[in-house]
Amino acid sequence: MIEILIVDDHELVREGIRAILEKIPDFRVVGEAGDGRQAVDLVGSLRPDVVLMDISLPGGIGGLEAAQAVIADHPDVRVIMLTQYGNREYVRRAVRLGAHGYLLKSGVSSQLIEAVRTVARGERYLHPAVTQELFEMVTTESSRETSDYELLTPREKQVFKLLAEGMTSRQIAEYLTISIKTAMTHRSNVMAKLGFHSRAELIKHAVREGVIRLEEDPARDPP
Repeated sequence: MIEILIVDDHELVREGIRAILEKIPDFRVVGEAGDGRQAVDLVGSLRPDVVLMDISLPGGIGGLEAAQAVIADHPDVRVIMLTQYGNREYVRRAVRLGAHGYLLKSGVSSQLIEAVRTVARGERYLHPAVTQELFEMVTTESSRETSDYELLTPREKQVFKLLAEGMTSRQIAEYLTISIKTAMTHRSNVMAKLGFHSRAELIKHAVREGVIRLEEDPARDPP
């Protein structure tokens, strides 16, 4: 029996994926999560064989960050990144953090079962549509460059994502259960490390790094 955890912030998407998986006799969906923090917690308690992880998740822990935490803490759990985006930056980050699979939502109905079976037996699965992106990534000089984003600490990455989503320092402090002074310090460190002077610059970088989607772009920097 292959036990599976579904992580996506859209309930209808989770229901659709569950419907596909539950038709397979040796598949069992053991849980669902709507954000990265909940996903990490559920992996710890449920210990599924495979996690289907959406890349774009709300809150301070995105799908890629959640996948990284799961892979680090539970090396026996296989993580498949599930997304509608096949751009190079997403693929690069997924491969570097050790994701076991990368599946586009556009092909989920026809390739989901194969992807789950492939990673469950210890192999890697890459959606055919992103193989060219992967090839270009490993054969170009740019693929060997270290992104400034990777210089951030895990907490700074959380603050970076929340800032890009439009949260103020006060809101970040409440969300992460830290003092506003600490939140402002993290914000200053993020801006300094990345060399930014405005929220607009941070947002553009967040989109380029695949931390937020274009449709998630928040309003301007608060006064």
